[in-house]
Amino acid sequence: MSELAVPQLGSRHLVTRLDGQVLHLRIDRTERRNSFTQDIYRGLKRAAIWANDHPEIDAVCLTGTDEWFGAGGDMSGRTEDPEGLAVEWDATDQFPFRHIERCRALWVARVNGLCHAGGMDLILHCDVVVASDRARFRVPELLRGIPDPFMSARLAQVVGLARARYLFFTAEEISASEALSMGLVGKVVPHEDLDRQVAWVLERIALTGPASRAAIKRDLNSRLPPHDVGLFMAGVRSDEMREGMAAFLEKRPPNWPR
Repeated sequence: MSELAVPQLGSRHLVTRLDGQVLHLRIDRTERRNSFTQDIYRGLKRAAIWANDHPEIDAVCLTGTDEWFGAGGDMSGRTEDPEGLAVEWDATDQFPFRHIERCRALWVARVNGLCHAGGMDLILHCDVVVASDRARFRVPELLRGIPDPFMSARLAQVVGLARARYLFFTAEEISASEALSMGLVGKVVPHEDLDRQVAWVLERIALTGPASRAAIKRDLNSRLPPHDVGLFMAGVRSDEMREGMAAFLEKRPPNWPR
C-alpha cells in the first residue's frame, strides 16, 4: 500500500489522506460554509473513479471542516479551473453522485455539522452515514427554483414519500435525531465520539469480503431509480432558476415568474 498515492483531484478545497486501505477526503472551504464549487464536485467524482480503479481501497471516508459538512452548491459561480470545466461535454458529468454509487469501495459520510442541499445529495449517495449530534439537515432547493434530480431520485427512497414531500416543500431544517428517526442517517453519536465511531465503522468494513461487499452494494443500488438529469438541465435554462439564484445572492424574497 505504501506505493499508492492519491492523485491531484483538481481542487485546493479537498484535503486528501490515505490511511491504510481508506481514502480520507475532507472538504475545507469554511469561509463559504463548505459550499461546493464545481471543482469540488468534480474532485469528488475523480476520487470515486480512482478508488474504483484500486481494489486495495476498502472505503472512502468523506467529511467536512469545523461546523460544516457542506452547505450545497456555490451559487456565486466561483471556480478554480474554468477552462477545465468548460471541456466537460456533459454539464452534469462533474457531479460525483452516480460515480459514488458505482464505486466498488464503500463511501462513509462523517457528518460533522451543517448538511444542506448538495451535502444532502452526497449523504444520500453514500453507503454508510454517521452523524454528530450537532449535525443539521435541510433541502432548500425549491427556495432557489432548482429542480434537483439527484435529490428527488433518492430522498423518497430513503425517508419515505410523505417525509420527502415535507422536506422538499417546507425546506425545514431538521436535527440529527430527526434525521435518524427518518432513516436519513445510519447512526448519530455525541460530537466528541464521532471520530471513534467512524473509525470503528471503517474497521468493520475492512473485515468484510471485498468482492461480496461490492456485489451487495451493486445489488442494493440497482434497485434505485435513475436520475432524471434532463430535469436539471431544463431548470438551468429557466427564468425561474435565474430569479431564484439572483434572489438568494441578493438576500431578498424571490419574485417568481408565472
